[in-house]
Amino acid sequence: MADLTWRPAPRSRLTAASPPRSPKWRLLPSAVVLGVVALVVLVVPLFAELNEQYVDLAIANQPPSAAHLFGTDELGRDVLLRCVYALRVSLTVGVVAAVISAVAGTAVGALAGSIGGWFDRILMRVVDAIASVPHLLLGIVIVAVLRPSLSAVIISIALTHWLTAARIVRSEVLSLRTRPFIDAAIVGGASRTQVLTRHLLPNVAPQVLLATTLMVPHAVWHETALSFLGLGLPPHAASVGNMINDAQRSLLTGGWWMSLAPGLLLIITTLAVSGLSGVWRDRLNPKRRTELTW
Repeated sequence: MADLTWRPAPRSRLTAASPPRSPKWRLLPSAVVLGVVALVVLVVPLFAELNEQYVDLAIANQPPSAAHLFGTDELGRDVLLRCVYALRVSLTVGVVAAVISAVAGTAVGALAGSIGGWFDRILMRVVDAIASVPHLLLGIVIVAVLRPSLSAVIISIALTHWLTAARIVRSEVLSLRTRPFIDAAIVGGASRTQVLTRHLLPNVAPQVLLATTLMVPHAVWHETALSFLGLGLPPHAASVGNMINDAQRSLLTGGWWMSLAPGLLLIITTLAVSGLSGVWRDRLNPKRRTELTW
């Protein structure tokens, strides 16, 4: 006789509502790496009066050793010391350019989303037109017009990276405009400016901060690419792009450490920033994190 006892059907992996995985496995390594980088890049130059441009041809092209952990370059300069100053420059450029881009993108996106109509359509078409041009190509044109310098690199990155923030803020503002609390504020006599500054912008601030953090690694790589092409910082300045560009000639003679050290530090630092940004994104949007765990 068949067993008619009811038993619940086994839950499929695709439909099981298991709790999302904790992002702590990404938070701790990223925080440790950024802490070490910040300590070395910001604190060491304040207490160690060392000249990263010091030339000593007697110790040129030396491989990594106890005296020089990352070796020396073709002019006898310490590669580790130059990497410290290069990362400081790259991170400064990335943070400043990301903040400027976020401010510009927030202003454009907030105005387009709050005003709407033909104004919104014109601004978005301008954004689409600028986005159709490759960032690196547009950045090269801007730096060529302004002459290669630290300020020119920051301006070129800021002018080519505000588009993402503008689109994010516009979409968030359009979504918030339909919420009941916005209607209540309008009925209560709030002007368009008051609605924008008191209700819309505070609610999109977390998304803007997240977009700014995600923009930092992209800006750092953009600066490195411009310096590598000779359109960033002056050739004598300690920059990751300049160091990799100078190390090209040494690769053919066996000087692998000259390009490995700055490239490896750049990758580790940007991955750490991206890891912290991913944890923050998961905390802001737990549903997305759940979807990504399947």
